[in-house]
Amino acid sequence: MGPYEFAKPLLFRLDAERAHGLGKRALRALAALPVLEARWRQRHLVDDPRLAQEVLGRRFANPVGLAAGFDKDGEVLAAVPALGFGFAEAGTVTPEPQPGNPRPRLFRHPEAGSLQNRLGFNNRGAAALARRLDRLGPLPYPLGINLGPNRETPPERMLDDYRKLLAGFGRRADVAYLVINVSSPNTPGLRALQDERFLAAVLGAAREATDLPLLIKLDPDLPPPRAAELAAAAVDSGAAGIVATNTSADLTLLPGADPAGGGLSGAVLRERSYQTLHAVAGALAGRAVLIAAGGIDSAAEAYRRIRAGAALVQLYTALVYRGPALPGEINRGLLALLERDGLRSLAAAVGVDR
Repeated sequence: MGPYEFAKPLLFRLDAERAHGLGKRALRALAALPVLEARWRQRHLVDDPRLAQEVLGRRFANPVGLAAGFDKDGEVLAAVPALGFGFAEAGTVTPEPQPGNPRPRLFRHPEAGSLQNRLGFNNRGAAALARRLDRLGPLPYPLGINLGPNRETPPERMLDDYRKLLAGFGRRADVAYLVINVSSPNTPGLRALQDERFLAAVLGAAREATDLPLLIKLDPDLPPPRAAELAAAAVDSGAAGIVATNTSADLTLLPGADPAGGGLSGAVLRERSYQTLHAVAGALAGRAVLIAAGGIDSAAEAYRRIRAGAALVQLYTALVYRGPALPGEINRGLLALLERDGLRSLAAAVGVDR
């Protein structure tokens, strides 16, 4: 039994958000102990050139990333390589600090391998994240920042919030890409911004503020043809890629979900997220970078998303149920699948089923 299997029953006795906080503190402690961090990195980080890709102008040593939402304030970024990840996405960060929604707001559904959250972009704000990045210095992997508006900002002024965030993070050399989050179900009015006019406006503002690649994160509750239309419009307006997908607000996916609402993630989201990715990949035909998120918990599922067109994949919920060894397991599994299929590199697998 590994360390996480031993700790998991104890953690699952705690409120999910409290357990998440303890996990982050443990990762901060790991990063502060160089000898232990090096051992973890040696155990979990798979170093094989067949997994490496040049994406968004950066080298990604492997395609498995830490999804936005896990580390909104950049607290565990120093521990990312020790977990075996090839990249990470911090945030969602808002211009001003905000506490998020009242607790309890994060719920486990172990029987379904899923989570339900109505956290509401709880974070310390853009200035605090920028200071933390300054203290960390250059990271040994590509870092994305996920951007969102404050809850109290009315929809007609949300573009101004994105402008502030683009100005704050758009010139940082330690950031590889930025994600415009218009798809969280926990900020009133946010999903209504998933239309061609707003995406063109925010991408136009981005061109004035940054040379970094901009990606748009879509929600899985859009009909796949509509998601494909929006993705194509975003790329036509200057987006470098699409993140597919955010959490789902469709509580019918999870019998027993808390009726107060929130976003569903994990296994219940798997097929819906895949169908969105498949539609988007077909519409874009290789014109943009795709990052897959939602229900990825194995090498087989990561490989299915990659073959459908995703260059990169992201994990969050699966870490809760499978533990910190999962990124390394997925990367080793990807190598075995490439060998099985006679493919010499991961790049050769991207979109091969499209």
